[in-house]
Amino acid sequence: MQSADLLVSVFGRVASITAFIALGLFFANALVAFGAVERVAGLARYLTGPANLPDEVGTAILATAASPTAGYGMLAEFREDGLSDRATLVAVTTNTFFGFFQHVFTYYLPVLIPILGLRVGVMYVGARAAISLAITLTGIVAGVLLLPDPATIDVTPDAPDREERDRREAVREAVSSTLSKLKTIVPRLLVVYLVVSWLTATYDLTAVGGAADPLVSLVGLPAAAVPVIAVFAVDTTSGAVTIAPLVGDVFTPRQAVATMLVGGIVSFAVSTFKRSIPFQYGIWGASFGSKVIAVNTALKVAFIAVALVVLLAP
Repeated sequence: MQSADLLVSVFGRVASITAFIALGLFFANALVAFGAVERVAGLARYLTGPANLPDEVGTAILATAASPTAGYGMLAEFREDGLSDRATLVAVTTNTFFGFFQHVFTYYLPVLIPILGLRVGVMYVGARAAISLAITLTGIVAGVLLLPDPATIDVTPDAPDREERDRREAVREAVSSTLSKLKTIVPRLLVVYLVVSWLTATYDLTAVGGAADPLVSLVGLPAAAVPVIAVFAVDTTSGAVTIAPLVGDVFTPRQAVATMLVGGIVSFAVSTFKRSIPFQYGIWGASFGSKVIAVNTALKVAFIAVALVVLLAP
């Protein structure tokens, strides 16, 4: 990739992510400034309550269903307001299913199921939904065990009489707080994305597909699964297109779903390097961002492994 094309690609990607982060930050700040956060948070209290999370965190969890990037932006703002690192990790884990839920209507239903066919498509989406839900439930259990006392967060505006505050003043406060946070996040996003994009343009990451060989042997899938998984490492949709005509002849429906899940592990390794590391480091910084990536990776791999055992059990 030419240097100019690389810069255009990186700046475009960072601009897009920044827009969604700004939306999430502004939404969080506006809810605080107008005193509406308590009312919105009540809708997610059934999740935040058992997990010992502040009610306000429920707004980020609900926002994740519309935009995972915006939801993360809100969580970053709440962490700045005093949410502990442990409680933030619990919140990040708990909102996993809501991040998945958004993709059901934007990708799985309109794109993937028509490619795979109804039976295999529903099985695959169902498996992914179960994995995401299991991670969310793990987050709630972690909150019970790791947050014995309900976490607290101070999102009370500085103004003494919130009800009498001018709306324009509240908006200006929300915009000011959002811009202040973006000044910290955007430079990190830009630097890390530039480095990662250069590395991916210089080195062939698709070679990671070769890592599928031991995985395929371990779980007992047909040898034809290896090229399918290699394609998955590059593009999920292309992987689905590759395996769809092979169902029935080479793969049983269960084997097809299992192959795609293994492909998900391999593609997750690639996407972690290309997207998750730049995004999480940009949001949280390297230290806490690494913890978020480690927790997300460990839980996804663990529950995909459980799903494989269930699918391929004799």
